[in-house]
Amino acid sequence: MMEVDNGRDDMSIDGQSLGNGVPGGFNASYLKLYYGKLFPYADIFKWLSYGNDGKHPACDKSYFGRREFSFTLDNDIYLRFQSVNNEFELENTIKEKCPFKIDIGPVYSVDPAKRHAYSQSGDNVFTPVERELIFDIDISDYDNVRYCCSGADVCLDCWPLMTVAIKVIDASLRDDFGFNHILWVFSGRRGVHCWVCDGKARRLTNEQRAAIADYFRVYKGNENSNKRVSLTGPVLHPFLVRSYTEVLKDFFETKLLSSQNLFSTEERYGKILEMIPDESVTSELQGKWQNNKRSSISKEDINLVRWEQLKHSLQSGQKKAQGLRRCVEEIVFSFTYPRIDMEVSKHMNHLLKAPFCIHPKTGRVCVPIDPKHCEEFDPTVVPTLSQLLEELNMGGVGADDDKECDRTSLGKSLSFFRSSFLRPLLKSCKEEMESLHNAKLQQSKNSLSW
Repeated sequence: MMEVDNGRDDMSIDGQSLGNGVPGGFNASYLKLYYGKLFPYADIFKWLSYGNDGKHPACDKSYFGRREFSFTLDNDIYLRFQSVNNEFELENTIKEKCPFKIDIGPVYSVDPAKRHAYSQSGDNVFTPVERELIFDIDISDYDNVRYCCSGADVCLDCWPLMTVAIKVIDASLRDDFGFNHILWVFSGRRGVHCWVCDGKARRLTNEQRAAIADYFRVYKGNENSNKRVSLTGPVLHPFLVRSYTEVLKDFFETKLLSSQNLFSTEERYGKILEMIPDESVTSELQGKWQNNKRSSISKEDINLVRWEQLKHSLQSGQKKAQGLRRCVEEIVFSFTYPRIDMEVSKHMNHLLKAPFCIHPKTGRVCVPIDPKHCEEFDPTVVPTLSQLLEELNMGGVGADDDKECDRTSLGKSLSFFRSSFLRPLLKSCKEEMESLHNAKLQQSKNSLSW
């Protein structure tokens, strides 16, 4: 049974004066207004239809209706295997139920809401047949390498760990796997979600998904293991070399060392020294650092100075074996490499929160993130529910409904979603549909002429 995060903050539901609302306030009245005025039903419907909502003879009219939606309502009421047939039903259902959270599941072989009727037949008719390849990365999984925050808290010192995860995984999905239609979304609080929407990604089996997830798996071990990363073999995989040289090394040395003060105290640098398997090196460095606690090293660069000393000890001199040279890379990987939730990516039937939902704890919208400019994304300024409703109020009543979103700070995110993700995706869906249809026609012509 999956855990339900309803995340109510038990604040009063007044719905009257938005101006006096709690910053980032979240309640059912606000949510009703958001679903009534701003939620992009048409865009979500177009996306999840993948071209099957048109008049093309190859359209599968049952496609959207076989998609599972899951709603978490107020008071922890949890509804799974919900289905809707079209945009109109999607809008009506969400407005009527006012879910605190919307999750999207797979496309099943039959309508998920009618699954019980099929289960009587004895055959396993009810089974997932399509699902985006998804990734879920959570900042709380980095708690052993960040000192500014812990758990669900996040700030601008630790958020760049999410930026690095986006850069590494997005580049690999495009360059190593040839995927094009990739949507990155802020989870609304402490992480990022990735939706790979190419046709070949949606049709992957569980085994193929597990293989892709495993391709990304470098972070191994647990709290009790000194060596959390295992970089095996005489040479690194080209993907890891690229990640290290293009993203991880620079980020570790120019940002993370200082922002997290990784070498500032004996407790902190002790954790790093534990990852070095040569005791002579660790005791030499430890002795050096304990003796110069208050030397001429300024507070600002003590982390960088000590890191350079560590690198020098591990990488210089003929006595250093390959294992010790690799140790520098292992430390960088341990602190910076993406930590994905493997189970979410491996199985088709996992649920993932819908883009443009509101996070119940923060009141922030789950907005898309542009992977090309992900370092510019600031989670602390993502629009909140109360802010959006303030902006609507300021616009006055009677404005054109279609343009309402553009009058709020959500407009930019929706515009990006449409132009950079949705349009190219639907174009390729139509092309794929057309070519499959033509191939079938050709096949039937050939069989007739035979």
